[in-house]
Amino acid sequence: MINNHVDAPSITPKVKIYTLSFWLLCASSFLFFGSFSMILPELPDYLASLNGQEYLGLVVSLFTLSAAVSRPFSGKLTDKWGRIPVMFIGACISGLAAMIYPLTTTVFGFLSIRLLHGFSAGFKPTGTSAYVADIIPANRRGEALGILSMFGTIGMASAPIFGSWIFLTYDINTLFYISSVFSIGSVLILFGMKETLKNKEPFKLALLKIGKADLYEPSVIPPSLIMMLTTFSFGTVITLSPDFSSFLGIHNKGLFFSFFTGSSLLVRFLGGKLSDHFGRILILRYSTLCLCISMIIIGFSTDSTSYFAGAFLFGIGYGLNSPTLFAWAVDLSPEKSIGRGISTLFIFLEVGIGVGSLISGSFYQGFTTRFPWLFMISSFFSFIAFIIVLTKKR
Repeated sequence: MINNHVDAPSITPKVKIYTLSFWLLCASSFLFFGSFSMILPELPDYLASLNGQEYLGLVVSLFTLSAAVSRPFSGKLTDKWGRIPVMFIGACISGLAAMIYPLTTTVFGFLSIRLLHGFSAGFKPTGTSAYVADIIPANRRGEALGILSMFGTIGMASAPIFGSWIFLTYDINTLFYISSVFSIGSVLILFGMKETLKNKEPFKLALLKIGKADLYEPSVIPPSLIMMLTTFSFGTVITLSPDFSSFLGIHNKGLFFSFFTGSSLLVRFLGGKLSDHFGRILILRYSTLCLCISMIIIGFSTDSTSYFAGAFLFGIGYGLNSPTLFAWAVDLSPEKSIGRGISTLFIFLEVGIGVGSLISGSFYQGFTTRFPWLFMISSFFSFIAFIIVLTKKR
């Protein structure tokens, strides 16, 4: 007797990668990055109203300094205590800092709050990135981090224009309070999410003790070095672009940020996806070259057309660069030290931004003739990054 029955091929159910938790993280990132970017265009004038024009370079550098100092703590807590508590702390600090700004009447008070505010950036993104690394397969990591960063970029793109409108329509204090609302909102939507850290430890003061091994993750030094060299230009841009916009007769100082973050949006998802398929190094070669050229275009701009064109190209380079570097860092991190690996990358990011901001702000001092050369310095650092990735095979 012949058996004519043929077994049907087994069908493996398709695993859903982008869950509700992932999209909540994206929304939280949108609110968090929007909360502190909406006040950036108005901070230089606010500092000047306190008679602190000479401290312009500290507006960003103090923020990034405290963020960098907090990274070893946030990295260790992320790997030991959990992803969600670290995100919660970061968002709450950001909301608190924004509420205190209106109470300041001195330059010292303002700069002190910038230090406090920077701690929020040291915690929230570290926990968020580690959570995404936990829930997304390795072969889709660049794509997922690209989507996550895309939502953060949307916040950064829309918030400066929104912030400038609030300032022009109401006042600076209203802008600070709305910034605080955004920060608190970014943490409220995380309630009910399941912690992804395995073998989670309860909080204890010993977790705040930082040893040499907690300071950085050696395996992620290559992407971290590229991050530092390329984010120097970001520190220069966010420090000088408000005054450069005014110099060119552009009244809404948030427009530059919108051009650069808008173009960044166009490529973040694509850049992360391409890095999954073609490798991190190939994408980084294009991104670092874009950053190098964009700094030259911006620095020598004499009208709004070339200025915004440079901003657009800068956004493309930055949009390709960021998710690719984060995916590369997670690739290289030991499984039990993903938080430390991400925090190390963030430390180099903040060093790059902080140094770029400090140097550009310190040398600028209100002399518009120095714009071209300060942007050329940023171009030079991006060119070094391009040469480094050009010589790497993987």
